[in-house]
Amino acid sequence: MSEQAPRPRKPGRPYRRPQKDPVRFLAFEALRAVDERDAYANLVLPPLLRKAREKGDFDARDAALATELVYGTLRRQGTYDAIIAACVDRPLREVDPPVLDVLSLGVHQLLGTRIPTHAAVSASVELARVVLGDGRAKFVNAVLRKVAHDDLDTWIEKVAPPYEDDPEDHLALVHSHPRWVVSALWDSLGGGRAGIEDLLEADNERPEVTLVARPGRSTTEELLREEAAVPGRWSPYAVRLSEGGEPGAVTAVKEGRAGVQDEGSQLVALALANAPLDGSDGYWLDGCAGPGGKAALLAAVAAERGAVLLASEKQPHRAGLVAKALAGNPGPYQVIAADGTRPPWRPGTFDRVLMDVPCTGLGALRRRPEARWRRRPEDLEGFAPLQRDLLRTALESVRVGGVVGYATCSPHLAETRAVVDDVLKQFPRTELIDARPLLPDVPALGEGPDVQLWPHLHGTDAMYLALIRRTG
Repeated sequence: MSEQAPRPRKPGRPYRRPQKDPVRFLAFEALRAVDERDAYANLVLPPLLRKAREKGDFDARDAALATELVYGTLRRQGTYDAIIAACVDRPLREVDPPVLDVLSLGVHQLLGTRIPTHAAVSASVELARVVLGDGRAKFVNAVLRKVAHDDLDTWIEKVAPPYEDDPEDHLALVHSHPRWVVSALWDSLGGGRAGIEDLLEADNERPEVTLVARPGRSTTEELLREEAAVPGRWSPYAVRLSEGGEPGAVTAVKEGRAGVQDEGSQLVALALANAPLDGSDGYWLDGCAGPGGKAALLAAVAAERGAVLLASEKQPHRAGLVAKALAGNPGPYQVIAADGTRPPWRPGTFDRVLMDVPCTGLGALRRRPEARWRRRPEDLEGFAPLQRDLLRTALESVRVGGVVGYATCSPHLAETRAVVDDVLKQFPRTELIDARPLLPDVPALGEGPDVQLWPHLHGTDAMYLALIRRTG
């Protein structure tokens, strides 16, 4: 199957101007931004939806469909690419990216939604006419009609190797993850087919929106009065919005008294705040504070206890986001732009230190599905020195008897236990604290003393936490 150049119109044949479908055109715009600018869908899509609503093009159902088309296409990109590759007569890399985006949107409508086949094909061809021209629209039509011959399960049987022949490649194609990510997640889980399949399936589910009631500024009772709000599972400050809930419409969120924050992120901050401590407890540090979710929760808890939080973030624009998140905190705090590997504060200054280090983000693939296709194994080597330097800074910055929380939104062993083990060899006067009792009622936390949260077990991002006490 190959793309066709536009053909001259037959004499006397009337030309029909293509009709622009606002929903599918917006979804295409979002996918192009993700592809061309390395943008993230969760940052690109909201302003596009807001603009469409302001123009009067969209209602709530349109917005929901556009969101599903964008996120569904991105989550299943690996599977859909394999199916499309089976329907064209050239390597996929030779298909122009805009054409591939239209095809992927069409395949998702055919195989991943309840949209009728004829509607999925005709709408996709019409989109192709608008954004690609009539010639390429014919190519799109031919490919999608071939895809429509089978359902998703049948296609997977055709394009995925049997599990018995190549388990990792099979899982990668069935669940639309790069093979190296499947391998890394499997290692982190410790083996077993059921666990890895459950995790990969959870990565492809649309995550709930979780709010945090910032202590002293709002309460869960206030947030639960919102439509579609239900209590969080684990954090005392969490409230979940069921499907269709719009966080931007929540008064406390608009006023900054509450925020959007995954429950795993809340648990990490609270575990550090509640870790047992001897002696003073007045000065806390968030050493990688951007964009400010954990810092805002820590600052609010610190204020209740008469403590002060210093929130440090290297990038000035992200430090600005932290300052915005903390604005209105009921107690004193400070936000600075500083490099955590070359800190401006003296050693031994703080009683509690959180280092939520930069990482591959493999723990948040539900929220940023495109990240799985951008990351490469070599990225781990780029993050490794920084992660170790930041943990060393944290351990130097805390006083004897104080506590450090090393956190990362990745379950990859190279970013979690390997970092902690390596750095603690240089700090013999430290001890790991069992973090599990500091996440009360949360099940399946493993053997400790560190904690790994999982989407399929806890409904959170795959946050990792190790708590370390300076003993000398």
